[in-house]
Amino acid sequence: MAQPEQIDEVFAALAHAARRKMLDVVKDQPGCSVHDVCDHFEMTRIGVMKHLRILEQANLITSEKHGRVRRLYFNAVPIQMIYDRWTTEFSAYWAAGLTRIKYRIESARGNDATRKPAARQTPEKRKRRHG
Repeated sequence: MAQPEQIDEVFAALAHAARRKMLDVVKDQPGCSVHDVCDHFEMTRIGVMKHLRILEQANLITSEKHGRVRRLYFNAVPIQMIYDRWTTEFSAYWAAGLTRIKYRIESARGNDATRKPAARQTPEKRKRRHG
C-alpha cells in the first residue's frame, strides 16, 4: 500500500491543470522529449521542466536520457494505487449487486418469452380505438 506522503505528492502534482495536461501529452506520446511537451504550452522551457520535475517526483512520469534527449514515459502505478485504495473494497459489493440485477432482468425476460405474444392491431382497429 502507498505511504500517505506518496499519495500527497500525487495529489499535489495532479492539482495543477498544466501538469495534468503534460501528463496527458506524455501518456499519449510515450517516449516524447521535453521539447515535444513544450510545443503544447505557452510557457518557457524552464517552466515546463519545473512542472515535469514535480510529476517525476510524484512518480507519475519516468525519464530516460538518450544522448542529449530526455525521453518521458507515463507511469500509471501511483494512480492505480489511489484507485485501489478507495475502490477495491466496494468493487466486489457493487459487482455482486449488479450481477443480481442482471439475473433478475434476464429471469423476468425469460418469463415474458413464455407468455403468448399479444395480437397485433391492424391500422383500422387503432383508428377506431383512438379516434
